[in-house]
Amino acid sequence: MSDDLGLWAIPIAMIGGAIRVSTPFLFVSLGEVLTERSGRINLGLEGTLVFGAMTGYAVAYLTGSAWTGVLVAALAGSVFGLVHGLICSLPRVNDIAIGIAMMLLGTGLAFYFGKAFIQPVAPDLPSIPLGGWSGLPQVQAALDVNVLFLIGIVLALALAWMFRTTRIGLVIRVVGDSTDAARAMGLRPAVIRTAATAAGGAFAGIGGAYLSLYYPGSWNEGISSGQGLMAVALVIFARWNPVACIWAALLFGGAGALGPALQSVGVSEGYYLFYAAPYVLTLGVLIATSSPTRAMTGAPGELSITK
Repeated sequence: MSDDLGLWAIPIAMIGGAIRVSTPFLFVSLGEVLTERSGRINLGLEGTLVFGAMTGYAVAYLTGSAWTGVLVAALAGSVFGLVHGLICSLPRVNDIAIGIAMMLLGTGLAFYFGKAFIQPVAPDLPSIPLGGWSGLPQVQAALDVNVLFLIGIVLALALAWMFRTTRIGLVIRVVGDSTDAARAMGLRPAVIRTAATAAGGAFAGIGGAYLSLYYPGSWNEGISSGQGLMAVALVIFARWNPVACIWAALLFGGAGALGPALQSVGVSEGYYLFYAAPYVLTLGVLIATSSPTRAMTGAPGELSITK
C-alpha cells in the first residue's frame, strides 16, 4: 500500500478502518442512549454484544443467511434487555449490579453454546463498494462499506427525530428525567424503562452480529474486546445525543484502526502498542468528563450516576 500511496496510505487505511471498527460502537451506543434516556443504565450490553455475535453467527451458519443471523441476534439481544429490565423493575435492585451480572451471563452463555461454531464458516454480510470510482485497490478496500453501518446512521437520525418530535420520544424523556412527573401524567415508568432496555438490547445484538458476520467476520471467544463497555463511555462523550454517537463511534473506531493502519504500511515495531488506543481514549473520555458540573450535562435525571 505504501508503494502506491506513500504517507497517504495511513489516513486512507484509518478511514476504512474507522468505518469498519465503528459499527459495533455505533449500534451499542445507540442502544445505550435509548436505555439511558429512559433513566436506566445497562452495563450488561457487553454480554449482549458477545451473545449476539455468537447467536448471529450460529444462525447464519445453520440457515445459510447472514440477514437471518442479524435478525435472530437482535431478538436475542432484546430478550437479554427484557430480562435486565424486568429484574431492575423489582424494588431495591441496583441497575449497575444487575448489568454486571447480565454481562457475565451473556459472555458465559456465548462461550458455552458457541464452542461448536468456532471452526465452521458462516456467510458474510454484504457491503457496498463506494470506492469503485478509484482505480487504486487500497481506496476501494477502504471505502467498501457494510450495509449495517449505513443502517446505523439512519437509525441514529431516526432516534434523534423520535426524541425531538414524537410522543414516544417525549414519554421516554419524561420517564428518564422524573419518575414522579411521569406518574403524575399517568405513565408507567417501570414498563417504559423495561421496553426501552429491551429495544436497547436489540441494538447491541445487531452490533454483535456485525462483529461475527463481517468484521472480523468469525466467531471466537475474544471477539468483543470490551467494546460494549467502551460504548457506555462513548454515550457520555456524546452527551446522550444519537447523532453525536455517529461521530463518537467513528472517533473510537479510528482509534481502534490505528494499529492495523500502521501495520499495513510496514511499521513492524511497536505498532501493537497502538492497539491500546481505544482503551486509552476511553480512559481519557472518562477523566475529561469527570467534572461534577460538566459530566452530567444532558444526562437524564433518573440515571443512577446523577444521584
